[in-house]
Amino acid sequence: MPDSESRLDPRRWKALTFIAIAQLMVVLDATIVNIALPSAQADLGISEANKQWVITAYALAFGGLLLFGGRIADLWGRQRTFVTGLVGFAAASALGGAATNPAMMFGARGLQGVFGALLAPAALSLLAVMFTDAKERAKAFGIYGAIAGGGGAIGLILGGVLTEYLDWRWTFYVNIPFAAVAALGALAVIREPAEARNTSSLDIPGVVLSTLGLVSLVYGFTRAESDGWTAGGTVALFVASAGLLLAFVAVESRVRAPLLPLRVVTDRNRGGVYASLGLAIIAMFGLFLFLTYYLQVVKGYSPVKTGVAFLPMIAGMITGSTQIGARLMTRVRPRLLMGPGFVVASLGMLLLTQLEMDSSYLSLILPAQVLLGLGMGTAFMPAMSLATIGVRPQDSGVASAMVNTSQQVGGAIGTALLNTIAASATTAYVTDHIAAAGASEQARRLVELRGMVEGYTVAIWWAVGILLLATTIAVLCVNTSGRPSGPAAEGGPSEGSGKGDEDEQLLVAMH
Repeated sequence: MPDSESRLDPRRWKALTFIAIAQLMVVLDATIVNIALPSAQADLGISEANKQWVITAYALAFGGLLLFGGRIADLWGRQRTFVTGLVGFAAASALGGAATNPAMMFGARGLQGVFGALLAPAALSLLAVMFTDAKERAKAFGIYGAIAGGGGAIGLILGGVLTEYLDWRWTFYVNIPFAAVAALGALAVIREPAEARNTSSLDIPGVVLSTLGLVSLVYGFTRAESDGWTAGGTVALFVASAGLLLAFVAVESRVRAPLLPLRVVTDRNRGGVYASLGLAIIAMFGLFLFLTYYLQVVKGYSPVKTGVAFLPMIAGMITGSTQIGARLMTRVRPRLLMGPGFVVASLGMLLLTQLEMDSSYLSLILPAQVLLGLGMGTAFMPAMSLATIGVRPQDSGVASAMVNTSQQVGGAIGTALLNTIAASATTAYVTDHIAAAGASEQARRLVELRGMVEGYTVAIWWAVGILLLATTIAVLCVNTSGRPSGPAAEGGPSEGSGKGDEDEQLLVAMH
């Protein structure tokens, strides 16, 4: 034990501060721009047909390049990749803030996605290689999980404040001080373990196939939302994605130094984490969108008031992650946190299926948000940690990238799938009731608003089911103790969930 303690980086907690700042910046950006989009669209003359590219350009670059970014972190060094990602993200944000036309804005968002794909996996893998003690790892990932879960809601508040009181351009410029502080701090205090560097060559065919496959998948879901699931372009993108990703798997099983070693994803525990995390994000992304529109369009909240209304969810996530997940992770198996966490979140989601035009914030939306926050925070924290436990240190970057990939793809699916379900239910409701409204503009508007709420509640019922599916996968697939012990943690081979799990269970019994 003394020898183990002597190998711990004395500056790891300072490093966590700057990693957390960087992670907050990336997560904020996912929602902060949504609030500013109407103002930016009007200012830059972006057409209604092209406004989606402000979001899509970022999602395609980020989601498509994550695996590549994770492997670059393994090969080039995590600190160097982390700082490069921060500097590039800040420069792209400055370009977005200074945009004078739509093309400049779309280009800036694409560049943000490129550098985000370097930054996000490097940040998570730095935690994985710097925090190897079980209790410290629990605390570190508790903080990281709270930021990953609650940062989006903070983005809604900050986006509302900046757009309402300053200018939409500040939703981009605000990234620059975040990035500067994180980059300077990282250069000063982050020193990754030398043995964590991967010295193998880069798998170029794997990079090309994975990037094209993921871009096709994310864009397919984006097109499904706007053009429909059976449109020729949508179907072609999904078929192309399936072919490219199958070819990627075939290549990875044969090359000497694969971009994504298949052992990373075929391990039962990590596979369960990636699947359940992706499903939970599908449910959460749809909810953020629906609740934002409900509060602003139906209830008439301002952007700032809408952001503030999400604070109870943030508080719940921080509490669930740092006070429940982090405290219990070293005492109980991760599935005993992930399963109940997703169940509590689904109960919060279930409350929101009761939304009506005149629903009370205090008696319905507030308790639902608290349950959602507590549940997601409790579940996300062990999931984030477990996703990188047992992998060779040289593979921690790409294992971390898989976490981000499941989140990005889950977000794209959630937005497209739940939006389509909500739109269909709204259309059906309005079609059935609009005739009874007569010629009165006010009555017709009331029917449209009721239809909107009806669409949200139908989609939220689906989100409840998706969360319960995430619960089932977490309980059935995640069977490890969650302790970073054993040979894989020290850099030895990880063989999945066979003998390694038995050894791990024996170690736990000895404790």
